[in-house]
Amino acid sequence: MRSTSALTAAAATAAATATCLALALPALPAAAATPAPGKPDLGRFYGQKIKWAACEPAAQNLPEDVTKDKDVVCGKVTVPLDYAHPGGDTLDLALMKVKASGDKRGSLLVNFGGPGGAGVSGLAGSKKDFGYVGKGYDVVGFDPRGVGLSEPVSCGERPDPEGADGAEDAAALLRQLREAAARCDKESGPVLQHMGTVNVSRDLDVMRQALGDKKLNYLGFSYGTRLGAVYTAQFPKKVGRMVLDGVDTLTENVEEQGLVGAEGRQTALDNFLLWCTKNAGCVFGEDSRAARETMVKIVKDLDAYPLRAMDGQEFTGQDVVSVLGTALYSRQAWPALSQALGGLLADGDPRALLRMGGALGERPEAPQGARAEVPEDNADAALMAVNCADDPDRPDAKEVEREVGRIQREFEEASPVFGKSMLTPVLLCFGRPAGTDYIRDDVRDVDTPKFLLVGTRGDPATPYRWTEETAKRLGSSAVVLDNKGDGHTGYFGSKCVKAKVDAFLLYKELPKNGSSCAAE
Repeated sequence: MRSTSALTAAAATAAATATCLALALPALPAAAATPAPGKPDLGRFYGQKIKWAACEPAAQNLPEDVTKDKDVVCGKVTVPLDYAHPGGDTLDLALMKVKASGDKRGSLLVNFGGPGGAGVSGLAGSKKDFGYVGKGYDVVGFDPRGVGLSEPVSCGERPDPEGADGAEDAAALLRQLREAAARCDKESGPVLQHMGTVNVSRDLDVMRQALGDKKLNYLGFSYGTRLGAVYTAQFPKKVGRMVLDGVDTLTENVEEQGLVGAEGRQTALDNFLLWCTKNAGCVFGEDSRAARETMVKIVKDLDAYPLRAMDGQEFTGQDVVSVLGTALYSRQAWPALSQALGGLLADGDPRALLRMGGALGERPEAPQGARAEVPEDNADAALMAVNCADDPDRPDAKEVEREVGRIQREFEEASPVFGKSMLTPVLLCFGRPAGTDYIRDDVRDVDTPKFLLVGTRGDPATPYRWTEETAKRLGSSAVVLDNKGDGHTGYFGSKCVKAKVDAFLLYKELPKNGSSCAAE
């Protein structure tokens, strides 16, 4: 594969509205040292220097305040497609840096989760949230391999996992899934076979060296905590100040993770509807049970009869589910979500929901020679690719055919609203090669400096028990901060959590293991 030299902005997400164009390929010097016997020579990658330059607003569709900020720059790091054969094809990983506003003590690499979340757009949309910690660090966001501007993967159309209760339907679904796997390979190219957290962790270490840091200072959210945990096992001597917020599981397979996600999102939706029906003017009325039934009906009706815009684009029930899944992560978004759903129910107008999902707005024309846009399904395709690559369990065709009806019923029972969307990535692992067993077997009892894990009691995506389980696996180096509040992760929603995380990153003031932050 050729190194990507230019890409253009993707469709915006709820967290941010843009991504960053990769810049010119940095020169890769010759190997700095002879590698250990039997190990591939990575010296040319570890010897590179990042060429930072101003982000280009016309090509990157970044917010105006970001592109005009002289302290915001964009660059890229080149990594091997296959670490076992570093002399072969390479990938360019897009980065954005917000320069430290005070005395710099290094770089802070940030991963916003997913898997499949673009870190460049994430940092562009949340730059102000890192203002305090940015006094002491260059804050750096990056698009992992296969994501955003870093050789994005795609699968095209996805199969519909509904309606396979009988053996004949199950067999048809299996054919669909095999065809979907083949489409993923065709649309994505070679990078799809080299996804997964183990490779992204190795990319992270190349970034650390290219940034000029002896140790990795890192803040990972949600899936980013899995990435951080894998890094502690792969590079224990390179761990600096590390915070993992919204702690992911290291042991549960993709089916179990999907069920937990469906249950968590349904609980958050129920809590939102209860809150709404207790407030005057709620479009769902005053009965929370009736509101839940209405929400299910909205999704099913729009899936059967989508709204159609003048340009022919459709707005389906799954589009509603997508917006809900993002908005429910933070209670701060609930009033806006209530108003947006009011517009849909009262007037059949989805525009406010589309704005919440980042689907409105002009896209800039791509510069000549650049890829027209990041595929719209990139986040979903990358999520599938990484989760499948991280999971060694892969049932054979007979087992899938026998169990698919049961799995569908379990997801529907876990959430009549989110069950379908959470099931699809699980089924898409069928037909893909079995993933690594490294995370499940070897990421444990790490020998690193102490680092901080933040778990939120009311987290709809990463339940608090995962924080406890992961901390136990990682051993005495893991220190747990118990956030008693709601929402996905704690740093952006809790002043207490933010203060304690910043104090650790800046001053190495680590909370006592098991200490807590009250709900706000």
